[in-house]
Amino acid sequence: MSNGSSGKFSGFEREPAVRVFASELRESRIQFKESEDEKSPSYVLLPTGERCNRIFLCGQMTQKEKKGEQNKFYTIRVQDPTGTFFINAGSYQPDAMQQIARIEPPVYVAVLGKPGIRTTADSSVFVSVRAESVTEIDLETYRCWVLDCAQQTLDRLDSFGQTDDSRKAKEFYNTNTAIYRQIIQDALTQIEIQ
Repeated sequence: MSNGSSGKFSGFEREPAVRVFASELRESRIQFKESEDEKSPSYVLLPTGERCNRIFLCGQMTQKEKKGEQNKFYTIRVQDPTGTFFINAGSYQPDAMQQIARIEPPVYVAVLGKPGIRTTADSSVFVSVRAESVTEIDLETYRCWVLDCAQQTLDRLDSFGQTDDSRKAKEFYNTNTAIYRQIIQDALTQIEIQ
């Protein structure tokens, strides 16, 4: 499985895909661009202090829905040990749409995509992922992802407060690192009993 960290696009380096648990992504509230350039990447700042333009996630696809008349798109829900990812793919993501069309829940999937934060009219915040690719995987691959994601999250927690991004996260989110360490522990326990 590639994390898509190589290659160039329109003069910009492609961003490595960050592994993140659903519960952390759901708490994200900061989205920003480094420059005014329309093609410059948009980042989400995670509560554990890392910016991400692309994420790599795995879990069980529990729901799939096709929406829209003119502009058709899919929405799917993918469950990891910590919560649910809300994922969509539309006409600008034809590969992901075709892949989702062929997959029927409940199955384990790996998703590469771009996170986004939207605030609704009633001030609710909705965090979702625009899929670039959705691939069916087995339980063992899912377990490996949980281990990798736990390690990456621990690495972020270990350097929390020492980088510019993590200092911003500390100030904005007031992140309690002990809560995230507990989330990791719970996630690892859950895959042991599956």
